[in-house]
Amino acid sequence: MRHFSAQVRRAGLATAFRLTILALIAINLSASAARPGGTQPPAKDGEKRSKSARPASGVVVNEPSAFAGYTLVFPLSSTKTYLIDMQGRVVRQWGSKYMAGQDAYLLENGHLLRAADLGENEALFAGASKGGRIQEFTWNGELVWDYRFHNQTQLRHHAITRMPNGNVMMIVWERKSAKEAIAAGVKPEFAGKNDVLVDALIEVKPTGKTGGKIVWEWRMWDHLVQDHDSSKANYGDVAAHPELMDVNFARHAGGGFIGFFPPPPPPKKEEPKQELSKDGKKTKDDSLDRLKGLGYIGAGGGRKFAGYFPDWTHVNAVSYNARLDQIMLSPRELNEVWIIDHSTTKAEAASHAGGRYGKGGDILYRWGNPLAYRAGTAKDQKLFVQHDTQWIPAGLPGEGNLLVFNNGGGRKDGLYSSVDEIVLPVDPEGRYHHEPGTPFGPKEPVWTYTAPKKSDFFAVFMSGAQRLPNGNTLIATGFGGTIFEVTPQKQIVWKYIVPVDFKPGRGTMMFFGSSGNPVFRAYRYPLDYPGLAATDLTPGKTIEELQLKGDK
Repeated sequence: MRHFSAQVRRAGLATAFRLTILALIAINLSASAARPGGTQPPAKDGEKRSKSARPASGVVVNEPSAFAGYTLVFPLSSTKTYLIDMQGRVVRQWGSKYMAGQDAYLLENGHLLRAADLGENEALFAGASKGGRIQEFTWNGELVWDYRFHNQTQLRHHAITRMPNGNVMMIVWERKSAKEAIAAGVKPEFAGKNDVLVDALIEVKPTGKTGGKIVWEWRMWDHLVQDHDSSKANYGDVAAHPELMDVNFARHAGGGFIGFFPPPPPPKKEEPKQELSKDGKKTKDDSLDRLKGLGYIGAGGGRKFAGYFPDWTHVNAVSYNARLDQIMLSPRELNEVWIIDHSTTKAEAASHAGGRYGKGGDILYRWGNPLAYRAGTAKDQKLFVQHDTQWIPAGLPGEGNLLVFNNGGGRKDGLYSSVDEIVLPVDPEGRYHHEPGTPFGPKEPVWTYTAPKKSDFFAVFMSGAQRLPNGNTLIATGFGGTIFEVTPQKQIVWKYIVPVDFKPGRGTMMFFGSSGNPVFRAYRYPLDYPGLAATDLTPGKTIEELQLKGDK
C-alpha cells in the first residue's frame, strides 16, 4: 500500500483515481464482500432462495430473526435520502439540491438531519470527503435549516452528531501553513511547502433557517507535543505525554490522505482551459467527476478555489456520551480512537487543565495504536484505518462499550475488515485506567465480526456499524454499497445491496462486479421509534423501481 500511495502522488489526480480502482480490485476490496449470504433475489420473510439467481440490488436476505424496523439509506452519489422497510420498499424519501455529505439521521421529531456536500463552485478549498453544509428537513420534506459552514480557513467534513440539547457537533478542517507547522515542531521534511488540514470540533446551536451560533470548540492544534526541536513550540517528552498528539507522527511520506491529494500547481498561461460538457459543469474526465461527486476531492470552486489539501489525521467520526459528557473521535490516519472532555469551556478546551476531568482538552483515553504515543510496537496495533467509532447507547446489549468498523487496511495478517466491540477501562465517574508507559487497554476486543473467509469482507474506505436492540449488529460497507445485519453468532439475517443510480450526472459507481452506490453508513430505527409516530409508513416502490421509472 505504501508503494501504491507513492505511485498515486506521482501520477496526478485523474490517473490517481484509476490507480486507486485498479489497486482495490487487485486486492478484492469489494464490500459486496459480505459474500456469506450471497447476492440473491428479494424474498419474503423466511422464504428459501435460489442460489443461481443474482439480481443487481435490493433486499437479498430477510430472515425472521432480523430486527424489525426501518433503515435510513443515503447513497453518497445521490441527492436523495431514503427510509426503507425490511423488504426494501420506500416509506419516505427526501430530496436536496446537494449530494450527501457523508452522514444523516432520522430525529425523534420525525425530521431528517443530513450532512451535505457543497455544490459546484461553492468550495474555497477541499480535502478527502469534504462537506460544508448541514440541512434539516421535516418529515414532509420542508427545508427548515440550511447551515453552511465553510470559509477561507475552515470546512466542515465527514460526520456530524446531534446533541441532546439540539445542538450539532461537527468535524471541521482548519488550514495550517507549512510555516505554522514548522513553528509547532513539525520536522521541515514533513511540513512540505503547502497547507495541511488539521482537525477540530465545533458545536453549533441552530438559529433561524440558515444561522448557527458556535457555543463550544476544540482544536487538535492546541494539544500537541514534539521532541524534535527545543526552540519550537510544544517541546517535551512524547512518551511521557500520552494525553497529547505527537506532531510528527503519521507524517511520513507513505500512505493515507497526508499525501494523497496535493494542491494542484497553478495553470500555465498558455494552457487551454479544461473543456466542459454541455451542462457547463462536468469535465471530460468522468473518473475525476465521480470522485468529486463523492466529496473525495474538491469541487470546481471557481476562481477562489485554492485546491485540495492533504489531511493529516482525517477524523471521520464523532460520538457523544451524555452521561459522561465526553466526546469520542476517530483519527483514521493514526489508527486510533480518542476520547476527550466536553464539559470544558472554550478556554479550558484549548488548555491542559479544567473541566470535569481536570485535563482541559487533552486526550482522556486512546486505543488502537500505542506507537502513536511510544508505548508499544507494531505488534500492539489493533485498529487499521477505522471508521464509525462510537459508544453503544444505554439500554442496548453491550451498552457503554466501544463499537468500531475496523477497516483493516495494512493488517499484518492479511487485508480484511472487522467490526470490533471493546470494553472500555472506565470507572463510574468516567475516568480511564492507564499505567504510564504502557498501552491503553484492553488487549483485545470482547466481540468481533469477520467473514468466515476473512478476505471476503474488506472495505478499506468509509463504512460503519450499529448495535441493534436485539443484540444484532447492522453493518454498512462503503464502496460496495452493501448493508447487512449479523447476529451475535455472526449469522447474516438481513442483507441489502444499494441500487445503482441510473440517472446521468449522479456519479454512478459500479465497483468490483458489485452494483450499488457507495454508502458512508446506514441506520436502523425500531418500529416504535418516536420519529415514526403519527407518520404515514405506507410502503411504496423500491429505490431501484423509483430510479428505473425516473421518479423524482
